[in-house]
Amino acid sequence: MSPTDPSALLTVRGLQKSFGSNHVLKSVDLTVAKGRVLALIGPSGSGKTTVLRSLNGLELADGGTIEIAGEPLIDFGAAKGVPKRVLTALRDRSAMVFQHYNLFPHKTVLENVMEGPVIVQRRPRAEVEAEAMQLLTRVGLSDKRDSYPFELSGGQQQRVGIVRAMALKPDLLLFDEPTSALDPELVGDVLRLIKELASEGWTMVIVTHELEFAREVASEVAFVDGGTIVEHGDPKEMLRNPKHERTRQFLHRLLFPF
Repeated sequence: MSPTDPSALLTVRGLQKSFGSNHVLKSVDLTVAKGRVLALIGPSGSGKTTVLRSLNGLELADGGTIEIAGEPLIDFGAAKGVPKRVLTALRDRSAMVFQHYNLFPHKTVLENVMEGPVIVQRRPRAEVEAEAMQLLTRVGLSDKRDSYPFELSGGQQQRVGIVRAMALKPDLLLFDEPTSALDPELVGDVLRLIKELASEGWTMVIVTHELEFAREVASEVAFVDGGTIVEHGDPKEMLRNPKHERTRQFLHRLLFPF
């Protein structure tokens, strides 16, 4: 898909980021069509999470642009910097699900889910509560509405994190290694939920090390290494028969670590 494809919900051009002398992102271009799922794979330190955090304005890139639904939202290279209202607009269109949940420890499950829609989006509390309870019921956590994060398992916390993102009604859901902090027996529930969201047409970008999950759920997969996208394509084809030698090396090491 070209960067100017009119079907693209998300278009990123020339994304660059350095931390001191470490050039983490060199020039990343990517597009995601509405209702599609892009999986980002690659070694630690390759820039995957920096790309993801830039899409939510949690990381301010040094250069590059982001458009959502054809609307130019952010130019990281603007001479005057990125205004707060622009970051707010970007965050209104995307929502992040974090690797380590990032729930407010002093708030209940229901309060965590309602925080963004009520405080940030200023939506009516009664309306938000009704929608939050519908979402919690969907993921089997309605009985945990008054529980605090420390009373939940890791899998339950991550499902709350996903519901919290969904409650914002974003155009784009972003997942940063959503299962890497979970015990193996808890991974399945979270992956099944994300798979359901994909089947319902949510547009998502997922950083993951779960290759089988990427093969099943993603519409496209991109291999990121050294701050660039080395290779991208259909997950069933690319993960079975990558064209680039560096991609082959990475997949072999991941599949056969010993």
